[in-house]
Amino acid sequence: MLRAGFARGRTLVVRSLYSFIALPAALAWAGDVTPPMVTVLQPVGGESYNSSSQQTILWDATDDTGVASVEVQVTFDGTNYVSLAPNYFNGGTLDWFVQNRPTTAARVRVIARDFEGNVGQATSPPFTVVNAAVGILPTTLRDFDLPGSQPAHPNLLDEPETCFTCHANYDEPVEPGFNWKGSMMAYAGRDPLWKAAVVRANLDAPESGDLCLRCHTANGWLAGRSHPTDGSAMMQSDLDAGVSCALCHSLVDPFYQPGVSPPQDEAILAALADAPVDLGDAQYVIETENFRFRGPFDDAVCAHDFLYSPFHRESALCGTCHDVSNPVLARDPNTGIVTITTFDAPNTMPSSTHMAAEQRTYSEWVHSAFNTPQGVYAPEFGGNRDFVRSCQDCHMRAVDGRGCFFEIAPIRSDLPLHDLTGANTFMLEVMKDVLDGEPGLNIQAIDAGIARARYMLQNAARLTLHRDSGQLRVRVENRTGHKLPTGYPEGRRMWVNVRFLDGDNALVGESGGYDFDTAVLTEDPQAKVYEAHHVVGAEVAAASGVPEGTRFRLALASRFDKDNRIPPLGFTNAAYFAFGGAPVGATYADGQNWDDTLYTLPEDAAKAEVRLYYQSVSKEYAEFIRDNAGTEGVTFHNLYMANGKSTPELMESGVIHLLIGDLNCDGRINNFDIDPFVLAIVDPQLYEAAFPDCDRGLADVNGDELVNNFDIDPFVQLILGN
Repeated sequence: MLRAGFARGRTLVVRSLYSFIALPAALAWAGDVTPPMVTVLQPVGGESYNSSSQQTILWDATDDTGVASVEVQVTFDGTNYVSLAPNYFNGGTLDWFVQNRPTTAARVRVIARDFEGNVGQATSPPFTVVNAAVGILPTTLRDFDLPGSQPAHPNLLDEPETCFTCHANYDEPVEPGFNWKGSMMAYAGRDPLWKAAVVRANLDAPESGDLCLRCHTANGWLAGRSHPTDGSAMMQSDLDAGVSCALCHSLVDPFYQPGVSPPQDEAILAALADAPVDLGDAQYVIETENFRFRGPFDDAVCAHDFLYSPFHRESALCGTCHDVSNPVLARDPNTGIVTITTFDAPNTMPSSTHMAAEQRTYSEWVHSAFNTPQGVYAPEFGGNRDFVRSCQDCHMRAVDGRGCFFEIAPIRSDLPLHDLTGANTFMLEVMKDVLDGEPGLNIQAIDAGIARARYMLQNAARLTLHRDSGQLRVRVENRTGHKLPTGYPEGRRMWVNVRFLDGDNALVGESGGYDFDTAVLTEDPQAKVYEAHHVVGAEVAAASGVPEGTRFRLALASRFDKDNRIPPLGFTNAAYFAFGGAPVGATYADGQNWDDTLYTLPEDAAKAEVRLYYQSVSKEYAEFIRDNAGTEGVTFHNLYMANGKSTPELMESGVIHLLIGDLNCDGRINNFDIDPFVLAIVDPQLYEAAFPDCDRGLADVNGDELVNNFDIDPFVQLILGN
């Protein structure tokens, strides 16, 4: 196999893990019933192997007609075997990175098959596996075992370039290939911040990186290249594939629905050693047939085997990787209390409601008004759809076009755009540097992806400004189907910036100020920053020695000290508490998808400029990664510094005039306000047409929240006093 470190370009050719050498059938001896002779030469028994060390398995397998293939298996309990290489060539040797499953009862078994289907096998004597991981918690790979398809899967997922033969280079605005290349899905395995975060996670909870690799490098994880869990055994093609076409289009609905699911799924699910009990945490089930893909249309024109899959229209498919939990931390859904599970053992309740949350984007959507048959009216997100009801409706909006380059393929008005757009404009910019000089770099696709992400952000929220009893009230309304912001909590934030100006446009006050040169956000007493602080709780602090309340230690984080992110339409406190997504340090009433902030008006304030910003990576998190994630952390921080320090994206802005009596909104109260004042009294519509940037409420001089004749005398006094 190709062994590739996370650092670009460090590759070492070892051996091809999956090869199949077959002799012509004519060379087989008809009627042969003699099984191959197999001997395991190494291990010989009694060895002690350190976890993650590279060891060599040796065997001898012979047969009169020739050995067609071998399967190499290992057991860590002396009984239950798992495959290391299910369809391997009979070369007599296999390099193996020893999984961190401590035991004295490990054995290797080699099964050989000849061309007549006869099977022979041999098993080694027992040997020992020692937990050699260095980390804060005593976790092993068993702690991160989860149900679903497992490594050494029979379906070797194709690289994206294979799909591009038919699904790219024919219509860039709508084709899958070009748009996927402009998404973070394409770079999930090359994302330098993710790589650094994996380093930190493995240092805090050894082998926790396996959970990260399941989604970010699924091609390699399923092929059995996820050990060591730092990703160093991944082939370069595994990293390049990211969240690949083949992964998503090989997903099987883990909960069979008779008459709805493809009939083939019943056997696939029945064959699983451990079937999923919940969606999320990469508990995916993968199609077992190579080059058979699934999709949401029953009339697809394909050059490969195809199954119509209603699952591919459901948000549940996206929930596979967008509800993420820590299996080491059990959560009581009734009390919300999080406790440490038994180390060196799988979680006995591997569901999102029973494990501590890392992110809950899918669950947030499930318990929103978007998860209804009608959905929510949001044509700004849906493309050809006015109403959106699934993740795909917004993040793969409906467009006109063909799904492949065949001219006989249907032209659809509901073709899902494979842009998978989120909000991370910053990391897409970074990827230009990461991929600089590589043939796979498509700057045009990345720039198009950045533009789409920026559009998504600009439509994700709505600002409403109002002068309220001598204060400024700023309302931020969440227009999305999940929390705003959502997803990975570390360093991701949104905030309100308010600048108060006098009549000469001089700054007289500011809240939520950001220095674009230093990347420092000033959190003054009135500042509103929407974010989640994921911190180390008391029990984990006692077990790890990391101080309680410490931020940015994702593998150790067991509670949220702050989560004031704005919930979506349809939010209820009870539902969000149940899945571990309740607000913390903020109060939202059931059904409330907005947040109000009141600002004291400076004495000379004539108007306020209000801006809502979003940032993918805070300065604090970037510096934590630099200082706590080894060379990968330094690499990321260098990229962070070279790419604008995660320049905040402007989501929405507005201006409000604040000076009562300033009816022409020039920042002063004088005779020039008399005619506009009269107009505001006698003809409100004409006033609003003549002064569209002003608020008629500025004529409420007596403060009774009405604009009428009772404001005339106070207005006159105001003019005379000025």
